[in-house]
Parts: sequence; structure tokens; C-alpha cells
Amino acid sequence: MSFPDRVHLCEVGPRDGFQFEDTFIPTDRKLEAIDRLAAAGLRRIQVTSFVHPDWVPQMADAEAVCAGLPTRSDVLFTGLALNLKGVERASANGLEVVDLSIATHDTHSRANANMPLDEAIAQGEAMVKRAQALGMQAQMNLQTVFGYRDPGDTPIPHVVDMARRFARLGLESLALSDSTGMADPVMIRERVEAVQAVVGDTPLVLHLHDTRGSGIANMMTALQCGVTRFDTSMAGMGGCPFIHGAAGNIATEDTVHLLEQMGMATGIDWRAVAEASLTIERVLRKRFPGKLHRLLQRAAEQPVA
Repeated sequence: MSFPDRVHLCEVGPRDGFQFEDTFIPTDRKLEAIDRLAAAGLRRIQVTSFVHPDWVPQMADAEAVCAGLPTRSDVLFTGLALNLKGVERASANGLEVVDLSIATHDTHSRANANMPLDEAIAQGEAMVKRAQALGMQAQMNLQTVFGYRDPGDTPIPHVVDMARRFARLGLESLALSDSTGMADPVMIRERVEAVQAVVGDTPLVLHLHDTRGSGIANMMTALQCGVTRFDTSMAGMGGCPFIHGAAGNIATEDTVHLLEQMGMATGIDWRAVAEASLTIERVLRKRFPGKLHRLLQRAAEQPVA
């Protein structure tokens, strides 16, 4: 087995994780978490999304979050946009990279974006071009690449065609999302290699929801395919408000611990991430599915002999 020397993680907890919570997290608590994640070594953090607050109330303070971000030249802060207005808001708030996201499955597009897939693709291209015109780079996230209602029900030729089409626009990166958590290692290899064959030098990112507990196994397969960039979420928190039953992304601290144990550098202190996760758990008064932050808590509670 061949693995890379270094793996790059994007922390999506402050967006993908927080958006799933019904209890509003105060802006200062969000900024505290972002600051602690940056201090832990995360060098790319998705901090918010520019969506209508009626759809995702947790993200109603997007402008305030951006205004309060720490001044760090070593950390890239990004935000999610789903339409042209969102792109313009990201630019107005000083972000250098905007994360875009569109469906790959027509039923998903009609249900959640209220438009057929062809129209969504055209809007996606317009979003990329608008971001570039505003001086930003764009990452395009293709949703439900590994299945929407059933595993693999998004045809590979369709995924490949969309990947090729967007890569030609000059993306900062292209993300393949297992939004529903239906992927398995065989599907990961098959679809990643098919996309790699058509996107040239465009970096690939894997966004792996852990709904069925296979997220880490899927990451290991992607690493063997040469992928070195992954989205992760503190304590594995999150989900998708528009996909019933979707769990959060693979947990940041669990991922870091495994990678570092196997000799792949991340530059991230998993213990510091775990402490930030435990703080958010206390704020929300709930437990998240990650493993390492819980072990850290149990170790701290052990009496000294």
C-alpha cells in the first residue's frame, strides 16, 4: 500500500457541523471555535455559508462571523455559496475562496434547489465565472456523487462529464461529496479514478459523510488513489438539512490521529481539536459521534493514582 507523506484537511465543522444544530450557537462561540481550530493547526476552515436564513437559520450571522475572524496569514477561511447572490456576499465579506455546491442527481436538484439539473449546472458555471470576476477562486463541490436514494444511482459517465465541464473553468479545486454516506471503498476507487482521468491538474477533495460508518475506510481508499485533500468536521458533527438521515463528516481529531499514527503528516494537534469539540458539546449540551474527543474526556476524568 502506498500513502502520501502529507495530507491536507479542511475543517468544515463551523459550517457543515453548526448548520445542523437547532439551538443557535452565539457568534462569539462560533468565532472562539474557529480560533481554536486555527490554533490547533487547521490551515483551511470553512467558516459559514451565505444562504437565506429562512433555509438555514444557524447561518444568519454569516457577515458577523466573517467580520470577527482572526487575522492569520497562515489560515485560509472560506464560505459556502449556493447561488450568485451568495457568491457576491462572500466577496463582499473579504473571502479569497468561495466553496460552491451543486447536485449531480436531477431528483436531488429539483427537490432541494427547485431547478432541473441542466439549469443547476448552468447556474454553477455562472457562479464560478462570477467568483473569478470578483477576484476570488472557487472550489466546486459535486453533491451525491456516490448515491442519492440508492448507492451508485448517479451514473459515472454523468459525474465524469460534470467534473470535466467544471474543471475546464479553472477551479481552485473540485470536491466529490458522499452527501448521503452511501459510498464504499470499491465505489470510491471506481469514481475517483474516473474523475482523475478527466480533470487534469485540478486538485480533488473528498467530502465524506459518515452516515453508515464507512467514512474512514473510504478515506483510506482515496489516499491510495492519490487524493491528499479531505473535508473533516470536529467531533464528526453535522449532517445535511436537505438529506434526511445524513450524518456528519468524518471527525477531524479521529482522522488526524489515524493519519499521524500511520506516518502521514497533517500539522494538526488532534488533542487541541478534541478540546474545542468538547467545548461545543458543552455549549449545545449534546454528544457528537467522534471517538478521540470522548477518549480525551475519559482520560481527563480518571483519578490520579
